[in-house]
Amino acid sequence: MSREHFAALRIALTRMEHIAGARIESWGRHLAGVLDGGGRLLACGNGGSAAEAQHLTGELVGRFRYERRPLSAIALHADTSALTAIGNDYGGHESFARQVFAHGRPGDVLIALSTSGASRNVVSAAKAAHEVGMTAWALTGPAPNTLAAVCDDAIAVEAPNAATVQEIHLVLVHALCIAIDHALGVVASKPRL
Repeated sequence: MSREHFAALRIALTRMEHIAGARIESWGRHLAGVLDGGGRLLACGNGGSAAEAQHLTGELVGRFRYERRPLSAIALHADTSALTAIGNDYGGHESFARQVFAHGRPGDVLIALSTSGASRNVVSAAKAAHEVGMTAWALTGPAPNTLAAVCDDAIAVEAPNAATVQEIHLVLVHALCIAIDHALGVVASKPRL
């Protein structure tokens, strides 16, 4: 069983290297410009995708490999009081969208993660981002899917199961952090382990 998992991961990773490399570099340059200009990244997802979203924002507010100033990034699921209040008052499908309306500004970026590409609250967040004037990007599982269709750009991971999709999403998150730092001119210092 573990051999099958490793094989699926190798295949998906090889596909992503050819499909997503240039797009991640482009996303990194765009996002670096937004963040360097005082803009903000919002990120959202459910379950494991929420963990990936928070991993991304943590790397930006903290640091990835090398020292640099903190960048403005918010994982929308991390404010549990707002999340549960919105879910109670408006329904779970609005849990991220209302926060996008509250925190997003024209020119900011939303990164929405969903292994299925069908999570209603994540799709609603992408739609809200457009209403605000934000750029919306998605990391999803196999396409076509609703989330990819409503975003400005999407990287859809072709993999046989959600676990492999999430593992590739983490690789993409790290590649995006590298691209952002490169675009910002972050110079090598002693890497953290």
